[in-house]
Amino acid sequence: MKKISIIIPAYNEEESLPMLYDRLEKLMSSMQNYEFEILFVNDGSKDKTIQLIKEYREKDNRICYVDFSRNFGKEIAMIAGLDYATGDCVIFMDADLQDPPELIPELVKYWEEGYDDVYAKRKSRAGETWLKKFTSKMYYKVLQSLTNVPIQKDTGDFRLLDKRCVNALRKMRETQRCSKSMFSWIGYNKKEVLYDRDPRVAGKTKWNYKKLIDLAIDGITSFTTSPLRISTYLAIPTFLALFIYFIYVICKMILVTHKIDAYQAIILLILFFSGIQILLFGIIGEYLGRIFNETKNRPLYLVNEYNGKREENE
Repeated sequence: MKKISIIIPAYNEEESLPMLYDRLEKLMSSMQNYEFEILFVNDGSKDKTIQLIKEYREKDNRICYVDFSRNFGKEIAMIAGLDYATGDCVIFMDADLQDPPELIPELVKYWEEGYDDVYAKRKSRAGETWLKKFTSKMYYKVLQSLTNVPIQKDTGDFRLLDKRCVNALRKMRETQRCSKSMFSWIGYNKKEVLYDRDPRVAGKTKWNYKKLIDLAIDGITSFTTSPLRISTYLAIPTFLALFIYFIYVICKMILVTHKIDAYQAIILLILFFSGIQILLFGIIGEYLGRIFNETKNRPLYLVNEYNGKREENE
């Protein structure tokens, strides 16, 4: 009997957990040909999330949990889930039920047909603002333009991954992570499944625009070095514009009797080149910061407890 591990990162999800467990229990009852492991990764929740998970664990040994020592973020919670999962495949889904568990049988069906990465693509995104949808669309366009690796658009973390995908992702231990980019980078046989994304059943989203911008920057800088080439791309038109401007100044001095105010030209040139330098220093700083973090060689996360067993270190 094949085993399916469902990995659910959770941060302050006490309101949605009862509904989530009910729907997962119905799902597992309908798929009796498979063994299940529901692995919660409690990402330092400050409410009763971990207490509820422990209660479910006491009455259902299919429920497992990894309790972080503090909040490390969803991306780190996902790699921790991969580290602790024991199934022949894993399925990532959110605790807020925006990812419907009822779609899992279809994901499993394509996995049985030989696909390694069966990802759910959103046809619609209920409960999300126009601005969030627009910025998401633009982000995927920018990311695709910076890399030669195909990017799955309008997809999230809701997907099924075969064991060999899990093993590949476990080897990727960088601290600044963007799982969506990693899913594309590893390749393997992929299959798209369309679905309508539901609004949250309870609670509030933990993703404000600042966190989404940080995730977008991590996604670009951890996936490609193309932004570092901006200096080269800017250098050519910059020097071309400077040359044209120089010719213009010389011609005006020769053909026009009115003298050019030198200070105006100097101010414009200073502002122009200063702006470019600040932009380039910012990009280089992003990459240097990531090098700095990687050279620390710290563990990605620390576990307080795993299925009732306290862990001294990770």
